[in-house]
Amino acid sequence: MSDYLQGNFPLQSIAVTDDEVQPATVKSAESEESGQLALTIAAAASDRKAGDLLVLKVADVCYLADYFLMMTGYSRVQVRAIADAIEDKVETECQRLPLRTEGKGEGNWILQDYGDVIVHIMMPKEREFYNLEAFWGHAERVQLQTNDDGGSMPI
Repeated sequence: MSDYLQGNFPLQSIAVTDDEVQPATVKSAESEESGQLALTIAAAASDRKAGDLLVLKVADVCYLADYFLMMTGYSRVQVRAIADAIEDKVETECQRLPLRTEGKGEGNWILQDYGDVIVHIMMPKEREFYNLEAFWGHAERVQLQTNDDGGSMPI
């Protein structure tokens, strides 16, 4: 038995056009909103001393989101605190809650999905093992400036 749908599907992609295509200015405004969300998340993570903070603009290479953020927490308590700080700051400043949050119970790797921005908060062992930076290495990196106490802050 097969658990996938069999049918008469075309072997080639079929182009579907829509007469009401939105202008490029609307698209750039959406990406700007997601960019501001990513920077708000980065600031909240930096406030909780997240390590190795990385912001990737994946909009050009991925349909899942516009930005991925990856960061390290050095204990389960810190990983959860970073996740809580991100949720609080984004809710306060952007009036948004994550669409889905996974891994908060374990605290080794918390994923927060805001739709256009996906956040990965990992313990060092998980970050090294899964090495998402290498997988998304072809994405554009958003430069973060270093503040006086050694943490990263959004530019």
